[in-house]
Amino acid sequence: MERTVFKPLLLAAGLLACAPLAQAASTLVYCSEASPAGFDPSQYTSGTDFDASAETVFNRLTQFKRGGTEVEPGLATSWEVSPDGLAYTFHLRQGVKFHTTDYFTPSRDFDADDVLFTFNRLLDKDMPFRKAYPSESPYFTDMGLDTTIKSIEKLDGNTVRFNLNNVDAAFVQNLAMSFASIQSAEYAGKLLKEGKAEELNQKPVGTGPFVFKRYQKDAQIRYSANKAYWKPEDVKLDNLVFAITPDAAARLQKLKAGECQVSGYPRPADIEVMKQDPNLQVLQQAGFNLGFLAYNVTHKPLDQLKVRQALDMAIDKPAIIKAVYQGAGQLAQNALPPAQWSFDPNIKDAPYDPTKAKALLKEAGVAPGTSIDLWAMTVQRASNPNARMSAQMIQQDWAKVGIKANIVSYEWGEYIKRAKNGEHDVMIYGWTGDNGDPDNWLGVLYSCAAVKGSNYAKWCNPDYDKLVQKAKLSSNRDERVKLYQQAQKILKEQVPITPIANSTVFQPLRKEVRDFRISPFGLTPFYGVSLDK
Repeated sequence: MERTVFKPLLLAAGLLACAPLAQAASTLVYCSEASPAGFDPSQYTSGTDFDASAETVFNRLTQFKRGGTEVEPGLATSWEVSPDGLAYTFHLRQGVKFHTTDYFTPSRDFDADDVLFTFNRLLDKDMPFRKAYPSESPYFTDMGLDTTIKSIEKLDGNTVRFNLNNVDAAFVQNLAMSFASIQSAEYAGKLLKEGKAEELNQKPVGTGPFVFKRYQKDAQIRYSANKAYWKPEDVKLDNLVFAITPDAAARLQKLKAGECQVSGYPRPADIEVMKQDPNLQVLQQAGFNLGFLAYNVTHKPLDQLKVRQALDMAIDKPAIIKAVYQGAGQLAQNALPPAQWSFDPNIKDAPYDPTKAKALLKEAGVAPGTSIDLWAMTVQRASNPNARMSAQMIQQDWAKVGIKANIVSYEWGEYIKRAKNGEHDVMIYGWTGDNGDPDNWLGVLYSCAAVKGSNYAKWCNPDYDKLVQKAKLSSNRDERVKLYQQAQKILKEQVPITPIANSTVFQPLRKEVRDFRISPFGLTPFYGVSLDK
């Protein structure tokens, strides 16, 4: 623990003491909370990974307006949808440059071939590049895009058409998400020829506002401004540095000392301290998020509904919100946050009832002293500022009903990897919406298609799945609301998860930071951000 705290401080001192780069007025240092698992956005689902790649190095065909959920043109300037909703034709932006780095020099601008490479790689496991570097895209499959997209056509160098097998009401929003970042087909071809396909995830090349320079795991990531960016008003920094600082106290100390200008995931207890510092500003808004527990229903005794019901009602959720969120969280009773359209306000929690929980465990044949592994994240998320403390409180609650919870933690990347493999019994997790559509919650987190991805409950209910899939195929919002609300009722009855809290999002910055906007999707974007001289 001590090493975790002090190592980032030494790093920050090194950043400030070294070369003119760190002294430049237009160098922004971001104290980030963890190391990314890699730099290929298609492979990941975490904001940590997206901040380090999708929000810096890459662009997508469509994008969300800064600070909002509305879609606007990105690498596509416009698009048309066929009357039957099964064909989307995108007109590509011309004159867009891929990054020139010390490991790649592009010979052409972005075009249709890059779009085809990006998506065919996700669709076709027999594609030569995918064979050379086997990788999965959990978002792509969890959202069913691997079956929704029938084919992609190159109509000409600047026009592509996506042909769909079925209507997808959120298709344009989906393409604005981080996983859909456009890769360079030319760069991929070079790596394939050299037998270095895996470097796509280590040395990224995109069209985004920042160019990747170098990465030192658990220490720093460095980027320089993309001086040839197609939207020059979004590039107002000469350099961007991620100073990886896992400890929240260290992040606060560095922010106050001016060793970083932006810091991620503050502790609720530190918010007032930050607000009182004349050199800091603290942005805040209602979070589009959910902190929850996922029960792995493939593990005994969690395969029994009565056991999940018992564990759920044995948790004193208001106590967790008071201690962990400290006034910055609201009790969550549903699998959707209240700000998400189709949220059903009529869904309520079972009351906190340890006595009934004991009775249910007895009925299920679970003996007192039964041991369950409870996984807790080691990083702060917008949805849970202190998963370890949450786990300790749940451990105490479950002990009162005869369940022994063993708290298990891993480094963030390992945590997600092992959870996808289903190694956990129960895990603390959280989610922040990605595109404003209910399917991003009810489909991505709990559908049958997502069992090998972000459905950490490993729960597959055919009745629930039919409702979610039917809603996704409809373009009628009223119909979708009805279907999603029916699905929410099944989810609540079957208890694959215990919702705990929706948190308020706080973003601390130095006073000299200008035009930073909080992303509703839990990301940390720096395009359009500047520093006072």
